[in-house]
Amino acid sequence: MKQLTVISGKGGTGKTSITAAFASIVKNAVLADCDVDAADLHLILKPTVKKTIEFHGLNIAHIDKDTCIDCKKCYESCKFDAIDEGINVIKESCEGCGVCEYVCPVDAVTMEKRDSGFAYISETRFGPMAHAMLKTAEEASGKLVTVVRNNAKQLADEKKKELVIIDGPPGIGCPVIASLTGVDLVLIVTEPTLSAIHDLERILGVANHFGIPAVVCINKYDINVDNTEKIERYCESIDVRVVGNLPYDTIMTDAMVNEKSIVEFSDGNLAERIVEMWSKIKEDLIV
Repeated sequence: MKQLTVISGKGGTGKTSITAAFASIVKNAVLADCDVDAADLHLILKPTVKKTIEFHGLNIAHIDKDTCIDCKKCYESCKFDAIDEGINVIKESCEGCGVCEYVCPVDAVTMEKRDSGFAYISETRFGPMAHAMLKTAEEASGKLVTVVRNNAKQLADEKKKELVIIDGPPGIGCPVIASLTGVDLVLIVTEPTLSAIHDLERILGVANHFGIPAVVCINKYDINVDNTEKIERYCESIDVRVVGNLPYDTIMTDAMVNEKSIVEFSDGNLAERIVEMWSKIKEDLIV
């Protein structure tokens, strides 16, 4: 089984649309949406949920008011201001560190599991899918990404699939690291803008740190040809292959509005280039 993560150094580069396009080309893969803070692959693939799993992230303090002697040691010791003077837990501020439980002289404080979101096992028109939803203001997104990836691996084993395609989150933080660690190849989607070039350099650094081979796709390459050439020269200088230059085309948005991948929706130039790009990526994956 091979694993491909589609990722970007910044949001809005088109990685989810490209992931959906790959799903419609391959048709024998397990799909995983690891952008758990703002998942949107489901908007195109319209999955039917088969199983829902509760996700518990950070623990949260619970204070038994009947046992509490109002000594205020928990209030004084909390560095996150998660306990007010009335000895009430402020859920949104609690980091689950447990210092309040440690300093309580009468064991009135216990650390309990926090309901932080849900993981889903679903079926799409292109095959099985693992995805998740992190509740608003909840932490531990990297932990939830790991849950999604484990579910995707299990689905691949059960259904004898040879490939897992992962739609990763933007940036270079914990959820990104959790989505690319141990995969066989990373496709980094970038754009020919100065900020995107900077973020491309950062995410390539992360991939290199973990020893994961990376290739690059330049989306909307024709909006700034000079910057596209800068990206190509930079990638050549560090021996990273540019596997696709995709033109700007509003038909990509039309496909999303119609809840279809671009390859389903159109047989035009953009769709053809994505199919060609997949052929190059497949060579690196040896699928």
